[in-house]
Amino acid sequence: MTDPLLFHPHRYDPAHLDETSRRLLRATVDWFESRGKQALVDSYNHQEWYADFLAFAAKEGLFATFLTPAADAGDDPDKRWDTARNAALSEILGFYGLGYWYTWQVTVLGLGPVWQSGNTAARARAAALLDEGHVMAFGLSERPHGADIYSTDLLLTPDADGGFRATGGKYYIGNGNVAGLVSVFGRRADVEGPEGYVFFAADSRHPAYRLVRNVVNAQMYVSEFRLENYPVRAEDVLHTGPAAFDAALNTVNVGKFNLCTASIGICEHAMYEAVTHAHQRILYGRRVTDFPHVRRELTDAYARLVAMKLFSDRAVDYFRSAGPDDRRYLLFNPMTKMKVTTEGEKVIDLLWDVIAAKGFEADTYFDKAAKDIRGLPKLEGTVHVNLALILKFMPNYLFRPAAHPPVPTRQDPADDEFLFRQGPARGLGAIRFHDWRAAYDAHAHLPNVARFREQADGLTALLAAHAPDEAQQRDLDFLLTVGQLFALVVYGQLILEQAELTGLDADLLDEIFDLLVRDFSAYATDLHGKAATTEAQAAWALAHLRRPVVDADRTARVWQRVVALSGAYEMHP
Repeated sequence: MTDPLLFHPHRYDPAHLDETSRRLLRATVDWFESRGKQALVDSYNHQEWYADFLAFAAKEGLFATFLTPAADAGDDPDKRWDTARNAALSEILGFYGLGYWYTWQVTVLGLGPVWQSGNTAARARAAALLDEGHVMAFGLSERPHGADIYSTDLLLTPDADGGFRATGGKYYIGNGNVAGLVSVFGRRADVEGPEGYVFFAADSRHPAYRLVRNVVNAQMYVSEFRLENYPVRAEDVLHTGPAAFDAALNTVNVGKFNLCTASIGICEHAMYEAVTHAHQRILYGRRVTDFPHVRRELTDAYARLVAMKLFSDRAVDYFRSAGPDDRRYLLFNPMTKMKVTTEGEKVIDLLWDVIAAKGFEADTYFDKAAKDIRGLPKLEGTVHVNLALILKFMPNYLFRPAAHPPVPTRQDPADDEFLFRQGPARGLGAIRFHDWRAAYDAHAHLPNVARFREQADGLTALLAAHAPDEAQQRDLDFLLTVGQLFALVVYGQLILEQAELTGLDADLLDEIFDLLVRDFSAYATDLHGKAATTEAQAAWALAHLRRPVVDADRTARVWQRVVALSGAYEMHP
């Protein structure tokens, strides 16, 4: 049986998309499947650069079609920046391996500062490079500072021709070995403060661009490079001053959303493999899947994976419907970067607990998934950074709802041009949200949704009566646990909205909220144990521990969906 909620390569047909998008996505799946599993695992194990995939993408015009905004597309009606189809491709690439997703993802980031720029020459050059099959790179982080762009040491010195000479190094830059265009962030040597920031376009093939090494032990190339007196012409400059800083952060808003779909794709492939192995294995005269703890772990893994997809799919709608007066996507973006990707780690851990030693075998996909899933929550902003960002939205989200027009499902073939005119990267605390309670009210008949709603209401009561004091607000260890509790409320809201839009099976939805009730109780227990927690806050934590509503028949019905994955998909040899 094919599960309609999970990506299945042999039956994949994204009928909700236009004909060209469907053809390119299907061609991508067919390329991987015809290449086969042996080539997939061998190239990963031998750390072979994925030149064959890049050649396929160039031949099909895959990146050029998906990553060129309509304004730069000339007469090609199929080129646009469409978050719905970009998310679909991201999931497919994650399904076959992080390296294939990574070269796509870094190209997305490298293009961000270009498509936000008013430099028409640079935009035309980027569009032409995409047409030629090139990939791009995002030269932001540096070895001493990571992604702390306030502290960049790459310096630009004005020259006599109206341009600059750039000198300095960048570190952890994907595609830096082959990128036709590298968007590089630096600062002027002669201007202090934010006015000195510069974003410019460099070419990895230039003699003054020195590739130092690959800094990771992997199939992908994550470069360290240095610019030595690199000539930056006036036509290479993308942004200057505070606009360069904004371009960096707004690029992350656009590009890092793809982390969630990569995590989903990895988990889907791993789940097919793990359930098939477990169900077909006999231990002590019984199927492994007959053991109660195995059923619970696999059911939890499946429910967590479906929840990841529901949240991410709904977040796409908010991205595509965003505008100057609706920036709710700026909360849902760090949620996808932090919450969805850490849920992916939990899915893999649950599956690994079941298949045990099988998860180490070199000829499995799971071996790769177990290694690569760890990286996604740690790319361009750790869990801690994203949780701290999420906290900025908490007061308005919980206590000051505002009216917004309903956001529909957005799978239409539109160009998401607002993402490249987001404006200044500030004012997050002023963003207003629609009432989160409405989604919960619509599903109050489900026992575990109702129980989780009790916990969510309890969080608002905690913050109203026993809000963090001044010392606690400086204690990030304490605040991050509060952030985890808040994130669960946001996570549940979008899951419920997507469940309503898609008519999700009520058993499965209640099983997902069984997990959320347990997760909230776990974070409440963590809050209880913090050194900074007051007696009143600790008492609240204990009072809001809940057991989920157990329904053995419901769980058994969900289990039938899980066990049906056994043998449902095997990658072509």
